[in-house]
Amino acid sequence: MVNENLNEQELIYRFSIFERQIQELQQQIESIEKGIIELDTLAIGLDELVGKTGEEIYAPLGRGIFVKAKLISEELNVDIGNGDIIKKNIPGTKKLIGEQREKLQQVKEELEKSLEEIGNEMTKMINSVQHEHCHCEEGEECNCDECGKD
Repeated sequence: MVNENLNEQELIYRFSIFERQIQELQQQIESIEKGIIELDTLAIGLDELVGKTGEEIYAPLGRGIFVKAKLISEELNVDIGNGDIIKKNIPGTKKLIGEQREKLQQVKEELEKSLEEIGNEMTKMINSVQHEHCHCEEGEECNCDECGKD
């Protein structure tokens, strides 16, 4: 917990740690949000394949490179991790994408909760420093003139 007698160096050190943690969490959240967007885009792309058997499509080979191909089946080869590839139909693949999206959303929510907890700890630390001269308790109304609360 927050020590009432934190010196200035300790405060600066703790705030720098909090700042680093916040930046890391924000980067992780941003990365997860990009992953969610990619999954949503993929699901939309799969919808566009339904009923297109026998038609020509542009299939991505890599970053911004496409090849014209003829769709001979709506059966997909899906990488499920560790180099394991299984055959799935479009609805089955969309279900798998939905499950992955849900997992990412859960991780994002956990990271956001951690971010909130860090913010709460920082607030407690600031309140502790602001009130260390009057020794009022957390949640207790402070009536001293130095705190600026009446």
